Amino acid sequence: MAQFADSDVEEFTPLTAEQAQDLRTRNPSVSPWLVVLGQVLIGTIVVLAAWLLTHSVVVAMSCAWGAVAVVLPASLFARGVTGRFARASLGSAVASFFVWELAKIVAAVGVMYLAYRVEENLNWLAMLAGLVLTMKVYWLALGFRPKASAV
Repeated sequence: MAQFADSDVEEFTPLTAEQAQDLRTRNPSVSPWLVVLGQVLIGTIVVLAAWLLTHSVVVAMSCAWGAVAVVLPASLFARGVTGRFARASLGSAVASFFVWELAKIVAAVGVMYLAYRVEENLNWLAMLAGLVLTMKVYWLALGFRPKASAV
């Protein structure tokens, strides 16, 4: 194991409030609610496309269950991370993120289980297609993030 000389290690310096604000201005984040809205739009398009292509209500409903298994948990997560408890200290904000992420996973599994119990002729492939295509909005959101403001 290599030993580092004192000159090789840079000392960590926390950002000042002005530097942190400048960093936020130069790198704006995407609102989780914008992502949820995108998921609703894409999920609706996927369901309509499934119905138009197959003329099957079962396939369209199965796609809808897949979209709901993404949108409902994402809404729960967005509410959790943007709520008043999300504005606490950094340590509790990180813990809150993981708690809401776990809630999102449990809710997604719960919606899929509910679809299994409620839909008599559930088409699992169509549900998976609705789920995956709706979930891919996370990647699209990166292309639509706000532009950095000039400083």
